[in-house]
Amino acid sequence: MRSTRSTRSVLLVVGVAFGALALAGCASQSTASSGSSSSAASGSSASSSSSGGLYGSDDNGGGGGHGADDGIATASTSLGTVVVDGKGMTAYFYDQDVKGSGKSTCTGGCASAWPAIESDAATPSVSGVTGTVGTITGVDGKLQVTVDGRPIYTYAADTKAGDVTGQGVGGVWYAVNPDGSEHR
Repeated sequence: MRSTRSTRSVLLVVGVAFGALALAGCASQSTASSGSSSSAASGSSASSSSSGGLYGSDDNGGGGGHGADDGIATASTSLGTVVVDGKGMTAYFYDQDVKGSGKSTCTGGCASAWPAIESDAATPSVSGVTGTVGTITGVDGKLQVTVDGRPIYTYAADTKAGDVTGQGVGGVWYAVNPDGSEHR
């Protein structure tokens, strides 16, 4: 019993420290964005995925972008139904991003803690999302998925599908509702 408490205490301290570092990385971000970004074709909010990629294994050999080739969908979480990437990881909006700007403001340490949800296609596969889904050129030059003109991200501290530990972090990160609104 004592070992379990010690392990939990260590995990709690590590989790709090990681969260503080992630928040610090995001708080240091300015509203300026890197490089030129262009808005790619958006519009498909009614298409569905028939590729079987949603929640499937990473066919790209693991690692790398979150949700690349897998599209986005909806899933039930403790917050209710939210948008998730192809691996079932909760999607989040960053309040520093400006709707319709075609840019992500999450760079550097922020981008490490909040990986962009990426797509290999300008029109990602969609299941259950009623908001307008599209893409922009992300900070790493790859296509980043957007919902209603805002880039979406996962949270590195979410360790399994359905986790929502990024909800409300720093008062600037919120899960994405299927209609494209922030979950508040």
